[in-house]
Amino acid sequence: MWVQRVIELTGWEPLGISADWAAIDGELGVPLPADYKELYEAFGGGVFSDSVYFLGRDEGLAFDFLTQWRVSLSVDQDSKLGDVSAVEPYAIYAPGGKGLVPWGSTEWADEYFWLIDAERPGDYPVLARSDDGGAWDRYDMSTSEFLYRVLADADFQPFGIAQYDLGTTFKPGSGDPFDGQPL
Repeated sequence: MWVQRVIELTGWEPLGISADWAAIDGELGVPLPADYKELYEAFGGGVFSDSVYFLGRDEGLAFDFLTQWRVSLSVDQDSKLGDVSAVEPYAIYAPGGKGLVPWGSTEWADEYFWLIDAERPGDYPVLARSDDGGAWDRYDMSTSEFLYRVLADADFQPFGIAQYDLGTTFKPGSGDPFDGQPL
């Protein structure tokens, strides 16, 4: 239902991307949310409303979900950086554990993650924080509902962007990792 709302809101023609979900879920050690898989297959990776970055599949690196997660995990586990994590008080999810997995962000440095616990597969609250790197907001809703509310609900604060009248468009990732987009 929410995936269809995002498709209708953007006027997007679903791409019908196929993915080896068994391999992706296997690498993570947990199955990803079903509605995220639908978004991934419909949109791939790219930008909503010229400001909300969605990680899915991208021929380059900028919007590729697995690449972004692997980079985040590598940085989070780098002992040269000490015990500090960019997502404190959490850590980036490592297979079999509990932590955050990035799936989106904004041009204003807002960040969107799932809190994944390998012992509780199927429970994927969205954790988001605004550009100040402060407190995390938890949303017990699906990825697609959260994304829809960010794009369409001006009262969905502090993350709703509808109040800025940016339109509700989607542009697929360029495949160029050096185009100034997330990485």
